[in-house]
Formats: sequence, structure tokens, C-alpha cells
Amino acid sequence: MIGRGEAPGASGVSGEGPRPVGAGLPEPSGVDLARVALRAAKEQARARGAAVQQRKQARRGGGLRSGARADGRDPLPLGAAINRLITERGWETPAAVGGVMGRWPQIVGEDLAKHCVPLRYDEDPDERVLTVQCDSTAWATQLRLLAPQLVARLNADLGQGTVRMIKVLGPGGPQRRFGPLRAPGSRGPGDTYG
Repeated sequence: MIGRGEAPGASGVSGEGPRPVGAGLPEPSGVDLARVALRAAKEQARARGAAVQQRKQARRGGGLRSGARADGRDPLPLGAAINRLITERGWETPAAVGGVMGRWPQIVGEDLAKHCVPLRYDEDPDERVLTVQCDSTAWATQLRLLAPQLVARLNADLGQGTVRMIKVLGPGGPQRRFGPLRAPGSRGPGDTYG
């Protein structure tokens, strides 16, 4: 006796071994073809229904519901959101150096901060140079003498190796203009500046 869904010849009668494929098996009848077609139609309907359900969930917010536990959609405090953005983008060092430029008077002292201003930071791994401009050559000399101590202080604040060198720029002199009353071979007023 053949049960539902069993192929003819698979009745399990002892003494009959498995038959080779296509050897002696009758061609599928109309009823068998109808069952196969019905099964395929049901699977396609399930797939279409699942696709429609997914589209509905996407319209309603992705199918995720807010609950008692935190998830990625919960609002964050501004500080936490900024910290996450800095970490994701790899901006830790530039942000830390920017913080140093904002705290420059506390780091170097009020007197030095009045006369020396940080201009830029080159974060190239080979360079890592902090450029500082002073308003007189005397303060530029003073900062050059203090540079090793300042580099150690900055690296203690920012992490070892963040600043390798401090480049000190002197004051910028007036524009050099070559007018009609210039002596041949002179450098003009640039001789007295930085």
C-alpha cells in the first residue's frame, strides 16, 4: 500500500531493494503533477507574503519595538554622541590637540600664553609637529629653550608620542617693499626682525 506523498515502488515491502532511478518507474500522473504544482504555488505565496510583511515592518520602523532595554536607536546625551563620532572617525588625536590649543594658557602659563600662540598641528605620523608663533624674538628664544619641557608636558596630557617637536616661529615683519629709495644690496627693514 502506498502512503500519501510516497512515490510508487517505495512501499517498503521486504525483498525489494531500491530501484535505479528511471528504471521501471511509471511517469508521474496528473495527480502527482498537480501535487507538485500546488506545493510550488504554496511556497511562492509564502515568499510573497513574507516580502509584503517585511515591507510593512519597514514602513513602521523596521519591525523593532522600543523596550525597557537600551538599543542603538535610543537618544544619547550630546557629549556621548560627540565622543562616539570622534571614535568612529578616528579623530582622537586631532580633537585632543584642539583641546590643548583651547587650554594653552593653563598648560604654558599666563605670561607665555600672552606672547606665544599655537597655530597648527601636523598629525602626520613622521612629523607630529606643533607650530607656535611668538610676538617677539625674545619670547621665541624663551619658548625654544622651554620646548623639551613643553613637549614632555603635552605628551603627558595627550599620550606618549603625540607631539614630537615644537616649531617656533618669530614675529612677522612688515611687508618688504622695494621702492625708489632702496640702496643696492640692502635687505631693507628685514634686518631687524626675527
